Amino acid sequence: MLMILAGIQHFSDPMMYEPFIPETWPKNAITYLSGAVEIGLGVGVFLSRFRTMATLGILILMIAFLPLHVVDVFREVPAIGSKLLAYIRLPIQFVLIAWAWLVYLHARTAAASSA
Repeated sequence: MLMILAGIQHFSDPMMYEPFIPETWPKNAITYLSGAVEIGLGVGVFLSRFRTMATLGILILMIAFLPLHVVDVFREVPAIGSKLLAYIRLPIQFVLIAWAWLVYLHARTAAASSA
């Protein structure tokens, strides 16, 4: 559900994500595309046929977002709003990666045992 809600947030408040996107990239396209991907992966977790691939996709996405959060810590004015929030958010990203890894392993094991 977190992925679906985060994806919806990309559409309901796209300006929130702009500061994270490098200046040379198309901000709207990246925001909406990443939101759609998050929604799709979140829905995939609820569909047993796609669960293993969706959870792997979430893991890859969380790893792909990690550099954005690392860069944010070193910005004079972090995109997330403050230095404190940037320092808090970075370890949370590692927790999300670990969680995604565990959920993926569980989904993979469940898929293998049901085959």
